[in-house]
Amino acid sequence: MGKLSNLLFIHAVRSIIGRAVFVFLLVVSLGAPLSAATKVYEKPSVFLKRTLGAVPKTQVLELNRTQQAQLKRIFGHSYKEQKVRYWKSGGKTAFILNEIGKSKPITTGLIVQGGKLVEVKVLVYRESHGWEVSKPFFTQQFVGSSLKGHKLDRRIDGIVGATLSVNAMKKLGAAALYLSQQTGK
Repeated sequence: MGKLSNLLFIHAVRSIIGRAVFVFLLVVSLGAPLSAATKVYEKPSVFLKRTLGAVPKTQVLELNRTQQAQLKRIFGHSYKEQKVRYWKSGGKTAFILNEIGKSKPITTGLIVQGGKLVEVKVLVYRESHGWEVSKPFFTQQFVGSSLKGHKLDRRIDGIVGATLSVNAMKKLGAAALYLSQQTGK
């Protein structure tokens, strides 16, 4: 009976240790994407300095009902913000806007000049998947696009596994173009 007791004891200890290790690895693997998912590609102030030469005075567009309705058409949902901040310099208008990718906001800097997007830059990406939308091969597609109705006037190629992030970026581009029209009034 002594050997059997020892074997049962060893088996029980291994089982407990195995479960503890499993739980630890599970917690670490689930926690890692949550903390590692946020990636700052460029600070908003650096984006504004780089694209506009300096950080101009912040201007504010208070959205009326018509503008809110148009933004709802663009985004496919109500736009929560009542005011939109923007910056103007040298014929360019800069916006720093957010849109949900899968479940978290994508913070994007957009520059509009002459009714066309001249730069799109993901500033902060918070999702664990779809980060490829931050790469120049993707964002360069937006350069030169304008607004047609409530969408961009050109096709933007998608990225496998990043459909929601791609859609969010297209909406942000259209919103920046629309808002740029509104700031000129």
